[in-house]
Formats: sequence, structure tokens, C-alpha cells
Amino acid sequence: MKRWDERPVEIRNLFNPAFCGMVLFRAFCGYEEEDQRGMPFSLALLILPLCLHKNSREIFLQGTRSYFLKVVSNHPELLINFGSRATDLLPFTFEALGFLMQLGAFEVVATGQLKAIQNGVRKTPSGTVESVACQRVARFLGKEFARVSDRGTIYTTLGVRP
Repeated sequence: MKRWDERPVEIRNLFNPAFCGMVLFRAFCGYEEEDQRGMPFSLALLILPLCLHKNSREIFLQGTRSYFLKVVSNHPELLINFGSRATDLLPFTFEALGFLMQLGAFEVVATGQLKAIQNGVRKTPSGTVESVACQRVARFLGKEFARVSDRGTIYTTLGVRP
């Protein structure tokens, strides 16, 4: 990964570690609404590719009253290039996790799950319409991942291997 000052302005703006970290944080909080143990690390890697991709985000915003597995089965277009998107966003996910860890916004519990620490983070999403939409979809995905509660099922549904 390039140093921050060597990255194009567009990349710095779109994949800002603070913003990506906030999206991940919202997913952790959503997951913990259903399962207090915290989100498994492997599921955290799926959040940014689903939330930051505009078409995927819009599909999940329309289907927030439905279940994750049903939304994916009704919209197979979500799977187009998902594997490569997830791979491409891995460095940004790791960078955002590092940023959150440095701020003390989450902890890794003994069983390996990621748990949000609520200190200093606004409870309600704020920002532009798109950034709020990303945060809302992240919370939805967190809750739905917890409801499914099987990483293998989620990865298989999205057509990728952990």
C-alpha cells in the first residue's frame, strides 16, 4: 500500500481510514445488537465491499426490511465481481481496522471476535446522504450477519471462499 501522501486525491477521499472505520464500527454495533459476543474478523472483511459499492448499497437500502440471504437471492447482480471487489478493498479494510484500533474504538476479545467500544462515537450516523447510507447499510449487514450466524453460509452466498 502506498504512503498516504503518494495516493491520488480520489483514493484518499473515497477510502479515508476514518470513514471506512466508521462504516466498520456501525457494522460491529449492528452485529452486537443480535449477538453480544462480537463480529468474527472474517465477516468484517465483507462490510466495505458491500457498503461502498453504490449498486450494492442501494439494493440493501431497498431491502432493509428483508433478510440478507433473501436480498442476495433476489438480486444476483450483487455477486458480479464481488470477489475481486472484496480482494481490492482488503488493504483499506485493514487500514481502517488499524485506525479504529489505534483510537480504541473496538477490542478483540479472547475468542477472536471484534467488539465495538462505544466511547466517543456518535450513536446516530451523520454526514452526507451517501455516507449516512453507507453507515445504515453497514448496521443492517452487521445485524443480518449475526442472524445468519454462520460464516460459511455468508461466504458461500456471496460466492467467495474465506
